[in-house]
Amino acid sequence: MVAFIGTVGTTSGRARSVRPQRCPTRQRRVLVKAEFFDAWSRRCIPEPNLRKVVDALQNVAIELAEQIGAAPITKIQGHAAGMNASGDSQKELDVIANHAFKRACEASGCVSVMASEEDEQPVEIPSTIGPGDVGIPSYVVCFDPLDGSRNIESSIPTGSIFGIYAYRPDLGVEANVLQPGINQVAAGYILFSSATQMVLTTGSGAHIFTVDWQTRRFVCTSESIHMPKRGQVYSLNDARYFDWPKGLQDYIDTIRQGKGENAGKKYSARYVCSLVADFHRTLYTGGWAGNPRSHLRLVYEANPLAFIAEQAHGRGSDGKRRILEIQPAALHQRLPLFLGSSDDLNELEKYDVQQKDGSYDV
Repeated sequence: MVAFIGTVGTTSGRARSVRPQRCPTRQRRVLVKAEFFDAWSRRCIPEPNLRKVVDALQNVAIELAEQIGAAPITKIQGHAAGMNASGDSQKELDVIANHAFKRACEASGCVSVMASEEDEQPVEIPSTIGPGDVGIPSYVVCFDPLDGSRNIESSIPTGSIFGIYAYRPDLGVEANVLQPGINQVAAGYILFSSATQMVLTTGSGAHIFTVDWQTRRFVCTSESIHMPKRGQVYSLNDARYFDWPKGLQDYIDTIRQGKGENAGKKYSARYVCSLVADFHRTLYTGGWAGNPRSHLRLVYEANPLAFIAEQAHGRGSDGKRRILEIQPAALHQRLPLFLGSSDDLNELEKYDVQQKDGSYDV
């Protein structure tokens, strides 16, 4: 790696050449016990059509990481692009990400229905798998193409979220999307940050993959991550404290003072306002991340992340119920969401923590 090439000034005012030098901190690049994603998927996802779908989505991750990383240069990070089906303002990168996910689903040849947070209705795809192909599985993919896009202008971490279900030809298009989260056969999210990482589960643990930019491929960097049973960090918008129900105020006051069930530990707040980023930290450190208001979408955000949380030995709750057991009633249904350590969520659910709808904006 070249540290500097060019000329520098001298005391005589004459420029002198500087030889290219190797960065003194450079170390030999070694991938220790790292397995490329394609090899991992062949080993760990035995169903070939599901493997094709997941492979297509990890390619989207690399494509979007490059576009997001270049956004300050291309000047598209702050461009408004109207409103989405959920009534949220869109950035141009929301639209770009949405198109990228749709193209990937179509190109896989194994997706029969796709549903995006950005679109009003799901889309049925003329799959290469026909009704007569008995026993050949096809899939339903639900996704939030770019979570936290309002943070893009300041280069704060963002992400993408997806959940995958087995397609059921006996159900209609919308009914295939409105399956309870427990029916997911795979789920994942992509974190666009200092590293581009994909966290994926196919029902056998939660695994972390990181892009190696020298090869432009994901490598497996953590298999079967285990979220701590408790943490000392909670993640939600503390500025809205006075809008919360008394139960949530009491719970937060209790854990901040070290008077909760966690052996006298005082909790701290860490809040990015990017759900993927806040949950990703929680996956490592424990504690919880959430929103007490009916703000987050059951189909596109809550179900996939709750599935990952459970596969990492954590939990997903709306403050009262297990997320994965909730039967969706609408494509863009919203609900309170809390994701994190099992013991922390067990304690949280002893309080009345759900915010009334529409009381404030995040």
